[in-house]
Amino acid sequence: MRKTALYDLQDKLSPRWVDFAGWQMPIYYGSQLEEHMAVRNDSGMFDVSHMQVVDVKGSDAKAFFSYLLANDINKLKTPGKALYSCMLNHEGGVIDDLITYYLGDEYYRIVVNAGCADKDIAWIKEIAAQFSVTVTIPEDVAIIAVQGPQALARVISMLSAPKVELISQLKPFSVGSIEGWTIARTGYTGEDGLELILPVDQAEQAWQDFIDAGITPCGLGARDTLRLEAGLNLFGQDMDESTHPYESNLGWTVALAPSERDFIGRKALEEIKTQGSDKRLVALVMTEKWRITSWSKSDC
Repeated sequence: MRKTALYDLQDKLSPRWVDFAGWQMPIYYGSQLEEHMAVRNDSGMFDVSHMQVVDVKGSDAKAFFSYLLANDINKLKTPGKALYSCMLNHEGGVIDDLITYYLGDEYYRIVVNAGCADKDIAWIKEIAAQFSVTVTIPEDVAIIAVQGPQALARVISMLSAPKVELISQLKPFSVGSIEGWTIARTGYTGEDGLELILPVDQAEQAWQDFIDAGITPCGLGARDTLRLEAGLNLFGQDMDESTHPYESNLGWTVALAPSERDFIGRKALEEIKTQGSDKRLVALVMTEKWRITSWSKSDC
């Protein structure tokens, strides 16, 4: 199994390790509930270096993403903005969901899910061959997500003045680069926070600095319960290539306007929207503790 640059530091905390998409990843360090509540009430951090960073550069970069994504990259008018979207196949099925960071007129950065990385990158390169762009996969970066109502304050207390100044200017779903770091005010927990893409050789120091600042290390277990509580989709569970955005509660990410923008899966989605869908992902809110001992379809 592959290990992230933070494996040795994390191993000192004696987490429970699991195999996740071929990576050795911590499911929790002690109490998953305590890690969950640390993010809800203060701050927690996750090593998400198993996710894959992909850089796309070139004169056709905007045109490429306009065709690749169901959401409209042209909504981003100036560098420093981010866009959440599905990447679809020609039948309208969800290949993956991802965030695209607009870093320059000819420079975009995306982060794809670990379990989908190989097929995502193959698909991106196949489509990119039709455009004047280059696709590169940085291997010298780590990713740390710091989330929670006190996340920004605790991170700022440990960073250099230029990084602090950048973070102070970031609004939700915005991004900037400085001193080799890409800092985005995005996340996957429903809380405010940051996702930091930084050089591998600086990752261990940053992780330790954040622990010293009072940020709680959290595993994938809390990351999953946090995103579930916030109603955020998980690829492979809430959507996949056999489901389309309208039945996966992701219709809000599909931009059919302007009508002249062609994108992969558009024709299929227009037909689905006209005909309607007989399935729809919904959320359930539990108002008290309860346990199902047995059930059948007639109970639903």
